[in-house]
Amino acid sequence: MYKAYFKLSHNPFDLTPDPVCFVPTERHNEALAALYHGVRRHKGFVVVTGEVGTGKTLLLRCLLGLLKESKDVAYAYMFNGRLTPTEFLQYILSDFGLPAAGKSKYELLLDLGRFLVARGAKRMTTVLIVDEAHLLSPEILEEVRLLSNLETTDDKLLQIVLVGQPELDEMLDSVELRQIKQRIAVRTQLIPLNAEETKLYIERRLQIAGADPDSAPLYSPAAIGEVFLYSKGLPRLINTICENALIAAYAKRQPCVTPEIITSVAKELRLDIVHPSSTLKPAASNEVEIHRTMAALVDLYEALRKSNGSKATAGVPAEMEVSKHEPYI
Repeated sequence: MYKAYFKLSHNPFDLTPDPVCFVPTERHNEALAALYHGVRRHKGFVVVTGEVGTGKTLLLRCLLGLLKESKDVAYAYMFNGRLTPTEFLQYILSDFGLPAAGKSKYELLLDLGRFLVARGAKRMTTVLIVDEAHLLSPEILEEVRLLSNLETTDDKLLQIVLVGQPELDEMLDSVELRQIKQRIAVRTQLIPLNAEETKLYIERRLQIAGADPDSAPLYSPAAIGEVFLYSKGLPRLINTICENALIAAYAKRQPCVTPEIITSVAKELRLDIVHPSSTLKPAASNEVEIHRTMAALVDLYEALRKSNGSKATAGVPAEMEVSKHEPYI
């Protein structure tokens, strides 16, 4: 509704991960290059992690766009990790265009193996892409590990791309998954944009949407500074704030977005609320600190007992008295 008012061809901050709106920041370019290189060079395992809203899914869409341009590439794209091992294999085969319904796990693995060997003999690339990989169960991750064993003496038959939130890093760094970690050939991470990148991101999205570069900017430098403050450089939050800010500016018939509008939008979205857990002081958990605390309490107890004489411990069984030399935990 604001497009005509601001003379835009389409919504500049649409939340749908459209590769047309991809803004190639340095970090995103590096991640996309690492993904494409790992797949095309048959590196085997490639892992990309990033916090919520850093643009992982959009990065995957860009990768898929590049892979579609190559006729020798076939890929299966999975975004649902809540499957049983058999369902997982059925999903993969179906995405590769192979019949999978009603087959046992043995039959599924046999068909997949034959498919990969046939493509490998023709020097073709086959890719399994798993989005939201941090949601995968240990059973599915074990299936993924076994699939990575499908290889010839000089090449990996299946390229595996795992994309997920930082929890995926924690999973892969665990002792239980060390076999998968040792197979990872490329590992990269998406991080939030800095202040300058946020500015360039907003300007580029507006240009893609048809904003006139010769007209007055829709977002003042101060407004962009507020966007960065509340979004913390996360592209998804930048889009959400900027989209709502344009709607608010349109409703007020203002020619551009002001810092006051950004602040108001951030409050409506509750982005000005700091989670209580971030303001609480962490509780003491190490043994040394516990011993120090107990020693202080014992000293206080001894001082009170001496000042009050026998009244402090009257009626208290001997086994209940606290020993100054043996603080308990």
